[in-house]
Amino acid sequence: MGASGGMRFLLLVAAVAASGTVCAAQLRRNHYAGVCPDVESIVRGAVTKKFQQTFITVGALVHLYFHDCFVEGCDASVLIASTANNTAEKDATANLSLAGDGFDTVIKAKAALDAVPRCRNQVSCADILTMATRDAIALAGGPAYAVELGRLDGLSSTAASVPGKLAPPTSSLDKLTALFASNGLSQTDMIALSGGHTVGLAHCSTFASRLRPTVDPTLSPKFAAQLQSWCPPNVDARTAVPMDTVTPRAFDNQYFKNLQTGMGLLSSDQLFYTDARSRPTVDAWAKSEAAFDQAFVTAITKMGRVGVKTVASQGNIRHNCAAFN
Repeated sequence: MGASGGMRFLLLVAAVAASGTVCAAQLRRNHYAGVCPDVESIVRGAVTKKFQQTFITVGALVHLYFHDCFVEGCDASVLIASTANNTAEKDATANLSLAGDGFDTVIKAKAALDAVPRCRNQVSCADILTMATRDAIALAGGPAYAVELGRLDGLSSTAASVPGKLAPPTSSLDKLTALFASNGLSQTDMIALSGGHTVGLAHCSTFASRLRPTVDPTLSPKFAAQLQSWCPPNVDARTAVPMDTVTPRAFDNQYFKNLQTGMGLLSSDQLFYTDARSRPTVDAWAKSEAAFDQAFVTAITKMGRVGVKTVASQGNIRHNCAAFN
């Protein structure tokens, strides 16, 4: 877990104390104690196995969880596959960049749970995604934290519900702040969650406008030249680069240090440093990894409560995470 060891083990208790919401009372840490007491260790085992196969798993899950929670709430609606009669969330333009390894991790964790008779079809896909994201972050050296459980899986998933819910990488600070505020998240939460870009990949197309026809002046010239070599004109659309090119395999505070030196990959990342309103937060977390960890745990805990379904009229526990019952 890194040099700061014990400091990076942050219990959810601290996060909850800092960010109570109405939904929190409907979620609880021991939700599955009576039906599947080993749920967290089973999910962690599946995530660990996937992580050992490919590190992409970490960024893929963080990205997937964010996109799920911001569209219709944290209800695993992003996992639903499209059918002849419905184009689901995952096939919306804004979700086409979601890496398959994130989906695959949830599917494998679900299979591992179903292999235990008492756990079969007892754990929601929404909670599996929540636990898997937490476990992947810890495996990459990030903070270990407890999660609230008890979400049900949503009953709707449409591509039409996505536009306007996920901000493009060219968004202004004001637009980003408003979008997060609509989900009960502060600007501080937003910057902390953006720190999740310390892991993961971005396709060249998401930042191509910063390289050509002219180079974005907020980019470090050396970094811009490096990106131009990785993403030449007419590059394969599938080409992706690490969002943190310094420590791409570590969940740490390097993301904020990169912003200080003009090495934010997306314009929506770099603006946190160029805008005087958010720069002090960037500077503080670039200086203190422990402070970032605590802010991140608070923020992802709050995000995990967005739009949750906890009563039968709102959702259920899917037998197949990619299809409605």
